[in-house]
Amino acid sequence: MTIKSKRKKLAGIRHEDFRANMLLCSTALAAVLAAPSFAQAQGDAELLEEVTVTGIRASMAAATDMKRNDSRIVDVIVAEDIGKLPDNNIAEALQRITGVSISSDFGIGESVSIRGMTQNRIEMNGRTTLGDGRDGVSLDDIPASFLQAIEVVKSPTADMIEGALGGTVNMITRKPLDLDGFTAAGSLDQEYSDKTENWAPIFNGSVGNVWDLGDAGSFGIMGMVSYQDREIRQDEFKNRVRLYDEDVNGLTANTPSGRFAVREQNTVEQYVQNQERTSANLTLQWAPASERGSVYLDVSYSERSGNEAGSSILDVGGSRAYNANTTQDSGGQVNNYALNGAFVIPKTWSEFRETESWTNALGGSFDITDQITLSGEITVASSESSEPASEFNLRPVNKTNWQAWSDQYAPGVSGYDDDRSAFGLRHTVDATITGSGGSVPGVVYSDPNALLDPENLAIRAFRHDDVTTENDETAYRFDLDYENAFGIESVKSLKVGFRFTENDYQYNLNRFRTPDLYKGVTTDTGTASEKPYAVWIDEFEQMYPGTFETVNHNDSFGQHGFSGQNDLTNYRIYKGSLLSDASATFERIKGMLQGTSHELTGSLSDNWEVQQGAFRDITEETTAFYISADMAWMDDRLRATVGARYVETDIESTVYQNGVKVTGDHAYDDVLPSVNISYDLRDDTVLRFAAGKVMRRADYDELSPAFEVNGGIYAADQGALDLDPYRATQYDISIEHYWGLGNMVSFAVFYKDVESFLKTENSCRASSQTSAQEVTEWEAICLLNSAGVDNSELAFSTLGDFAGGVPDADTAGFNYTQAQRDAGLTGINTSRVTNGANGTVEGIEIGYQHNFDFLPDAWSGLGVSANYTYAKSEQPNGNMLKDISENTVNLQMFWEYSDYQIRLAYNYRDEFLADEEQEQVRIQTVGGLGLNSSTNDESSPNYDPTAGNSYQEARGQFDLSAAWNINEHLTLVGNIVNLTEEPVSYATELGSTWYYTEADRRFSIGLRGKF
Repeated sequence: MTIKSKRKKLAGIRHEDFRANMLLCSTALAAVLAAPSFAQAQGDAELLEEVTVTGIRASMAAATDMKRNDSRIVDVIVAEDIGKLPDNNIAEALQRITGVSISSDFGIGESVSIRGMTQNRIEMNGRTTLGDGRDGVSLDDIPASFLQAIEVVKSPTADMIEGALGGTVNMITRKPLDLDGFTAAGSLDQEYSDKTENWAPIFNGSVGNVWDLGDAGSFGIMGMVSYQDREIRQDEFKNRVRLYDEDVNGLTANTPSGRFAVREQNTVEQYVQNQERTSANLTLQWAPASERGSVYLDVSYSERSGNEAGSSILDVGGSRAYNANTTQDSGGQVNNYALNGAFVIPKTWSEFRETESWTNALGGSFDITDQITLSGEITVASSESSEPASEFNLRPVNKTNWQAWSDQYAPGVSGYDDDRSAFGLRHTVDATITGSGGSVPGVVYSDPNALLDPENLAIRAFRHDDVTTENDETAYRFDLDYENAFGIESVKSLKVGFRFTENDYQYNLNRFRTPDLYKGVTTDTGTASEKPYAVWIDEFEQMYPGTFETVNHNDSFGQHGFSGQNDLTNYRIYKGSLLSDASATFERIKGMLQGTSHELTGSLSDNWEVQQGAFRDITEETTAFYISADMAWMDDRLRATVGARYVETDIESTVYQNGVKVTGDHAYDDVLPSVNISYDLRDDTVLRFAAGKVMRRADYDELSPAFEVNGGIYAADQGALDLDPYRATQYDISIEHYWGLGNMVSFAVFYKDVESFLKTENSCRASSQTSAQEVTEWEAICLLNSAGVDNSELAFSTLGDFAGGVPDADTAGFNYTQAQRDAGLTGINTSRVTNGANGTVEGIEIGYQHNFDFLPDAWSGLGVSANYTYAKSEQPNGNMLKDISENTVNLQMFWEYSDYQIRLAYNYRDEFLADEEQEQVRIQTVGGLGLNSSTNDESSPNYDPTAGNSYQEARGQFDLSAAWNINEHLTLVGNIVNLTEEPVSYATELGSTWYYTEADRRFSIGLRGKF
């Protein structure tokens, strides 16, 4: 089958275009190398050596020197001075590097992809960092002020720790013995977030000293501490998108199937987070008087705490009516229509990750002889995370109609009418939906008080999940470096080494649910002797004053803007600040239910249920040996680092099966050869070639066969113990030209053949848990052919199944699905990770860095740093790889003269695949063929590998920073992140926007000092 997707992204750029791009860039590079202006710009070398350079230029010069002298293909960022990395966030600093893109949450960078691969290693001083999973520490948990430099290694050597598919990020801290004497530095900033209108403190401090102990050698100590407290907000608007074959005012659909894409279930979610981060690092270092080695103790600690207040407003159901204003975009998405009979569901959310991490390393190196150096290190690291997630749900129920219905259940009354729909209990509204393109759609309700009137908002349920993750690792590493090995002139160094690790990972989930006082449009059924029970929010507030609030945030969706009035941004909910204290909220619910058939006793933890199906306990042991040789010929103009690493991996995974812990094991080994070759074409020009094999073990949640079900009990994830690791063979060719101080131009070509992608297969699993299944979003519930029997293929009901002759098709669909659930004929849509096939990534990188110091006077302070990355990728199913843009551009322009500096940075990346297949329930049936299908059966005529694809749309962002050196000790600094308030949006495979998100623009001003 040929997939005629409207997105050129799936087809990618042809190989002819790829070669043409390389030829064009090569020609441009050759012209640059030959340009006489470059040689002239070098100036007089002796004069340059006499100039003391500080600030941005010093960091650029140090970074180019590290890149130039490294045997690997590597990019480097160097801090100007202690506490002065170019960006206050590590991820945001890394996005300036060629081939690196970042992922953000609340507008704050937290992780990176390297050449489109998210499976990377995050190290500190060459050792593992620990977070909630395999990816290492979240980059927003480490203060940028702690770092002296950051390396991004794209072509590994055999002595490096395995586990990076794209590359390794190594964060380098300062060493005490590198200090000249007593040094103290610190900064105090105030950061302003424009959505929350909040000022927050940021403090960083470091102090160190080194002492000459005479015959006892030298001893140094350095301590660093950082504290940050911020309040930030993220606004989200999203729709569910479905494809319908219906008459839309006589229009012909712009989709291959002739179906229209309709945005429905309008949802506004707004989250306010209070983040508090404390970090500390202490390093002790001693070296003997002979200077033939050193010993160090390095202790790092980080803590992330805080809370979140989130809200969600969702309208569901209703029937669509099109009119003369109805249009469609190029992807067949309908805009401007009426929605009649929808009901609006408010929720309060709270979900926040609290993490405490330690890394303790004891190590040293000793020169056994003038040629042989022995080094070793023992590292003990741990990370403990808690992620409580709570929600407080309301339902739109008309209080007057409820009372009329419930009054029939008075004691002694018989013959009551149990047909709740006849009483119109659900409070519904009519809506007008407007808008298209980049603006958030307008939503106008016929009842302007639909989200504010306490007479129409009843309490439905309180839910809480308590998630804890423990991740511990102990690592032993020993290395032997033999210089001028065996007297062979060309062998500059021979290295051998051994590394053993033991990692213990455990994941636990506890869950509490109140009985649903409302299930969709229904309530608990009364009896002849007992009336149904319900509480409206005004009644709850009488019991617990101050527990509800009206939310109407300033600057809601101010970056996207609205297509028209939007009534979803003004609503009344349970206070999110109270929900973050789940135990206190539980006590209020317990008091509300006192004396009813739903009465609760005990504490929240007494009432939650351990989710044995989600339990994961994984022990992993790795043993690695390597040998590597640094060689040189032709008066060191030709250099090579050649080696191989052998790694054994043994995994034990424990899960619950039928209430009993069961343990399985899996083992595999890998041989990872690598070669890095550098050749000096000229004294200022280096040609490099690198090749090697790399591997990355599957994430812990992918390795465990635990069955983790979502809160609504309609979707689940499951891994498999026997998963192979990701494996890839990669090749790199680059050329780098250097001149002057910190000036450079580079060009690189890379190719990566990933031999073993993982893939996700979905099935509909029968489970006893579905008896409590939430069916409000009934179209997301998969159906079984027979009760208690799994379906290998997914089948869902759709609104079209009930539209014919039914005034409220959504109600009919809800009632049908609820009846199927009660009959045991609904299942859980389960995504299971399995071993997949191969895929490729290929591309080019161009970098350019130039200080215009040959210009006169103040103009000499100008400089530019720019890079461009082109990457083409393909998975086995024909999709591009996730998180990789074909085109990425970074541009930094700066001016630094006398005591002043200013830098304007711009980052752009075009659209990329953010999620695929069943990962986005709201668009799971929308694909390039327009089939409204999500089948996994490749032989089915309804199979579309692009179904469910979600693309983050192209986006560029400006950041601005400035500094003034008040004197030799004090500097006034200022920063603006996201200067022009650029939002983020996502589109379906058909090219229509379905998801809008935006976060604070952040301003900071502060004072730095060094003494």
